[in-house]
Amino acid sequence: MNRFAKKSMSGNKKAVILPLAGFVLIVALFFAGVNKISGTSDAQAYESLQTALRRNMTHCYAIEGQYPPSLEYMEEHYGLSYDKDKYYIDYQVMASNIMPNVTIIKREADQ
Repeated sequence: MNRFAKKSMSGNKKAVILPLAGFVLIVALFFAGVNKISGTSDAQAYESLQTALRRNMTHCYAIEGQYPPSLEYMEEHYGLSYDKDKYYIDYQVMASNIMPNVTIIKREADQ
């Protein structure tokens, strides 16, 4: 046996590259799945906020005979709560007997 003879490295490279490529693929698929779940969660939170606003406005009108005058009123009297750092709600009242215009704007994450 010759201790100083060069051994073939092509077999060792394949033995390292193939598992490394598999690991990178698995990590990429994991992060893609996390991003997909996060997007779905954000969409459901937006829809839930929209439903809660409409439900609170309708409930207030049914009980009091007028729509809520402001978002703060709904927070105090009807238990509306939402993440103010994540969403901006534009609440415009026209008259007490006309449903207000509500626009929900998602804030950017870096702001």
